[in-house]
Amino acid sequence: MHRNKKNPILTRADVPNIQPNLVDATSVFNPGAIKFGDKYLLMLRTQARSRETYLVLAESDNGVDFSVRKEIVHFKGIENVSDRVYHIYDARISKIDQMYYIMFAMDMEGGCQLGVGSTKDFNEFEFLGIASNEDIRNGVLFPEKVNGKYMRMDRPNKSQHDSGPTSGTTIWLSESDDLINWKQLAPLISGRFHYWDEFIGSGPPPVKTRKGWLHVYHGVAGHFGSANIYQGGVMLLDLQDPSKVIGRCRHNILEPREIWELAGQVPNVCFPSGWVVEDFDDEGFALSDSDVKIYYGAADTVVGLYHSSIQELLDAAMEPEIK
Repeated sequence: MHRNKKNPILTRADVPNIQPNLVDATSVFNPGAIKFGDKYLLMLRTQARSRETYLVLAESDNGVDFSVRKEIVHFKGIENVSDRVYHIYDARISKIDQMYYIMFAMDMEGGCQLGVGSTKDFNEFEFLGIASNEDIRNGVLFPEKVNGKYMRMDRPNKSQHDSGPTSGTTIWLSESDDLINWKQLAPLISGRFHYWDEFIGSGPPPVKTRKGWLHVYHGVAGHFGSANIYQGGVMLLDLQDPSKVIGRCRHNILEPREIWELAGQVPNVCFPSGWVVEDFDDEGFALSDSDVKIYYGAADTVVGLYHSSIQELLDAAMEPEIK
């Protein structure tokens, strides 16, 4: 696994001025990612100098060199939400059948909720509704139904970093008939105290492999006195019953090492949130030798890209457990 030599691939300088709300952007990070036709698309979290958050789209022919559109993503209907929505951010994109669904965090009066939207063309977006009823984050949809149900992973905010925001120590599996009303099924993995992933949350949506559902998540080491350290890891779930965890990495697969990962708006952060798997077989399973592009927010300031393969990630997911 290695970082792209052009990193960081997106910085605030790449975000055009979008009057009147997003001018001289402060940061760009935590992208959702999808391959749409022959284009790579990133749905980027950007911040204005007011610290207001906006989603914007970037596109690329090669997955490395991106051009940011000069418009803010608007989900038609979100203006009808009765409670005040302060920010929407950290979009995760899943294709289910012929529709693209975006699940994102919504900062509201009572905490963070999960919103869900849809699009067919990445030009017009519809807000489908609020898909949670508790303080929760990191919702990611499976790319197909399992046993006739929509499935997602999510992370209820039940804990708190020292002098920081509410967070969570357990990723849950949930199911739904309509993408709005969700039922928790089972806890999947929890944070490992004193190791690299004490606090955890889902990254990009899972990918189907012959070995199981492959999923990248983030972990936070919070036991250092100076700062929390955000890193990336990987786990593997059973194909027929995703509540069964087959494997989980012992070591992280990504950690802050470069200066633009170590220093920024929030230091010591590598936050994987989007990926593109290039090659699938005729039945929709990712090929083991497929190239994988993983996009991540670095120091809550810029966007980085690192490369791996399905086989490398599967190998990492099957490392010996921490006892």
